[in-house]
Amino acid sequence: MAQYYLSHLEELEAEAIFVIREVVSQFEKPALLFSGGKDSIVLAHLSKKAFYPSRIPFPLIHIDTGHNFPETIAFRDELVKDLGVQLIVGSVQKSIDDGKVREETGANASRNALQTVTLLDTLEENKIDAAMGGARRDEEKARAKERFFSHRDEFGQWDPKNQRPELWNLFNGKKHMGEHFRVFPISNWTEMDVWQYIQHQNIALPSLYFSHQRDCVVRDGVILAKSDFIQLKPNEEIKNLTVRYRTCGDMPITGAVESDADDLDKIIAEVATTRTTERGTRADDKRGETAMEDRKKSGYF
Repeated sequence: MAQYYLSHLEELEAEAIFVIREVVSQFEKPALLFSGGKDSIVLAHLSKKAFYPSRIPFPLIHIDTGHNFPETIAFRDELVKDLGVQLIVGSVQKSIDDGKVREETGANASRNALQTVTLLDTLEENKIDAAMGGARRDEEKARAKERFFSHRDEFGQWDPKNQRPELWNLFNGKKHMGEHFRVFPISNWTEMDVWQYIQHQNIALPSLYFSHQRDCVVRDGVILAKSDFIQLKPNEEIKNLTVRYRTCGDMPITGAVESDADDLDKIIAEVATTRTTERGTRADDKRGETAMEDRKKSGYF
């Protein structure tokens, strides 16, 4: 009798596709939260595989802060065109203009926290009852607490002490009117898993992830890209460095790493030896010991 074995990556892929299909079967209006980063790109690829040869049966939602890397936006638009899916864009700038949020000022100003209001408004306006995202448990301690199906109350808030059991991959998507779920199909993946899967599946990525020359400023140990959104502090200077990005967010808060890894083999070798988590390069996570969990409780991704 022939025996059938799944590799580690094949098991993770099968699990993620199962979760994605479960979302579509349980919810009326699901969507995929798309940042243009590698995890959401992998999630879009998995969604394509889950329903092939049909098109992905839900829209992609991007919360646009206005401070994105140009490379990310260009890649997003090209991918959406290639997939033939609907793109819904929530604008943080519109939230600011409408007086719903107040923009931060000063050298360390960021629009990261402002995304929460825009995200919740976008989900409500489009009646989204399940928003899938590419968060993984290995990224950060608050995300390590998440279940696959993360229940959010009528205010979009998350209670880490009141989560539903998920025994034997049985997911409970029942909710009251006004509530919704965030769902994380690649929760069990590691950064290494993501990179090896990208290599195995030959998935295209924004050029940011590969080594390149860029004008940067080093602030509190974080290498930030020079941009119109960053106000230099006294004694700070612009340096041209050879860098790449491990995670993709807003320009004022996403830190680069000095690296000559210009292909997937080099990136995988680099990730295998690093002792810093990819979120360790994010300036927004350095605002406090519980910065991520506080944002999640208020309705953040």
